[in-house]
Amino acid sequence: MSLTRRQVTVAALSAAPLALGATGAAQAAPRRSPTLYIAGDSTAAQKYADAAPETGWGMALPFFLRKDLPVANHAVNGRSSKSFVDEGRLATILGLIRPGDLLLVQFAHNDEKTADPTRYTEPWTTYQDYLRLYIDGARAKGARPVLATSVERRKFDASGNAVPTHGEYPAAMRALAAEEGVALLDIQALSLALWQRLGVEETKKYFNWTATEQDNTHFNPPGAIAVARLVAGELLRHRVLAPRDVRRLDAEIPESWITWPSSATA
Repeated sequence: MSLTRRQVTVAALSAAPLALGATGAAQAAPRRSPTLYIAGDSTAAQKYADAAPETGWGMALPFFLRKDLPVANHAVNGRSSKSFVDEGRLATILGLIRPGDLLLVQFAHNDEKTADPTRYTEPWTTYQDYLRLYIDGARAKGARPVLATSVERRKFDASGNAVPTHGEYPAAMRALAAEEGVALLDIQALSLALWQRLGVEETKKYFNWTATEQDNTHFNPPGAIAVARLVAGELLRHRVLAPRDVRRLDAEIPESWITWPSSATA
């Protein structure tokens, strides 16, 4: 690992701003709305015009949160819990995150890539080790870490049953969340149940199926909205957010609300 757990914690603490008055006493900061940071992969990431209609669920999450609760979506295509750290992306978040903020972490899709040593992690060892860096880093800054098991791919067996695809990674994250006392959003289980209810054909309307592509991993606007609804509901159910923080959980969200910027800025 490129950073140890202690190094991330120390780095986070050293980056914390000190509000000192003329007498040297810390000054109370005015109340502010928390920011919800997302660290994750392509299933959550912001998409751009050249990728439309592909949509990350993080693009739809603000529709379910109150207007003054901003979402800072740092999820990036193709990243694992390891490569996100190794590229300095966790350090970037820890340089921005403030006390009272939330850090929502979803990785596994790319951690599973055994042939790629830059991304692969083993569920019960290195995967958990890297996730601890996010947990410790957030806590060192006074922010709250939240773990989310990875949303499921669209896969069905010959009998039409939705099939899990993430191996031991969800179980490893669940165990780590219990060990560390971290809220766990079980999006893997919830999305698998949703795909089962929708069935083989109906789920195609939620994934990035186009005339030229049959993508069973990434979402189109309806799929991103559906998964974001699950995320917001779990944030409320686990009391990460209060009832006043969420909205529209039972409302229809127009697909037209999804927009794709012209180009990436990161």
